[in-house]
Amino acid sequence: MAGGVDSIRRASLGTLGAVLVVIGVALLVLPGPGLLLVFAGVVLLARAIPALDRFVAPVRGQAMRAAEESVSSPWRLAGSALVGLLLVGAGVVWGLVPRVPYSGWATGASLIISGCVLFALLAWSHRRVQAARNRR
Repeated sequence: MAGGVDSIRRASLGTLGAVLVVIGVALLVLPGPGLLLVFAGVVLLARAIPALDRFVAPVRGQAMRAAEESVSSPWRLAGSALVGLLLVGAGVVWGLVPRVPYSGWATGASLIISGCVLFALLAWSHRRVQAARNRR
């Protein structure tokens, strides 16, 4: 029974990882967090297929350091939050104003999602840095 549950979990992680990679590749040429989604997809694929973990492990440490540096000072945190607000605002403009190049809700939604992902990553990074400081 446990083997069946593990197989379903691995298949689910692999499917979700593949979907994230495909969407991320599409967002590499469209406005959106393409590289971030590709990385998230590869991480999920590595959980489903352990042989892929050797490709993710070296990048994971650098990504964590970059995430911690993004919230290391109040100025960086404020700048990142401002960029998130600009992304959400630009998404609303692209969705509502037909005279903007490539206007429409597909582009607007991509920008809004990018801003929301940025906010989620900032909150996660900030919480991680605060937890590390509290342990010291």
